[in-house]
Amino acid sequence: MYMTAAGLLPDLSGKHVLHFAPEKRLAPKIQAALAERYIRCDLFPQSADVMQVDMLNIPFDESSFDFLIANHVLEHVSDDAQALREIARVLKPGGFAILQTPFCTKLHATWEDAGINTDQARREAYGQEDHVRLYGGNIFQRFSSFGLSSCVKTHAELLPNVDPDEFGINKEEPFFLFQKQPE
Repeated sequence: MYMTAAGLLPDLSGKHVLHFAPEKRLAPKIQAALAERYIRCDLFPQSADVMQVDMLNIPFDESSFDFLIANHVLEHVSDDAQALREIARVLKPGGFAILQTPFCTKLHATWEDAGINTDQARREAYGQEDHVRLYGGNIFQRFSSFGLSSCVKTHAELLPNVDPDEFGINKEEPFFLFQKQPE
């Protein structure tokens, strides 16, 4: 829904797309948009049509993709700085990345602590047992430090006439869209 409202889904025709942890409902929509190259990937693939890829070492050439999607992935990655470097590396100049992730506006800075290393401690600290950080208000500055400009939009901006309850959308969660700075 957000991709359509932002004008991104119709624009995928002929583009190269890398999709981490591909969602079952989103993947067919991307395929239907006739992307020239669509690679679904995951660190732990659950099906043969999903390629095993570690976000910390993406096995594709520099500037290979027009579009990268990683919804609710970065909060699981041990080294998000390395992952963001890799994302920026494989994106073409002017390419887009959707990087949805939980974040807390009440935190001024992203919070992570290597000593929080049990499922119970991570659940208490970050809200889920497999999260390794909670992004704070510095998230946009943090991502932009890797050459990814914020194009973030709110629910009200993109979907003003859509009832969030009807479609299961958190109206408080913005659409985390970033663009690699053109050269």
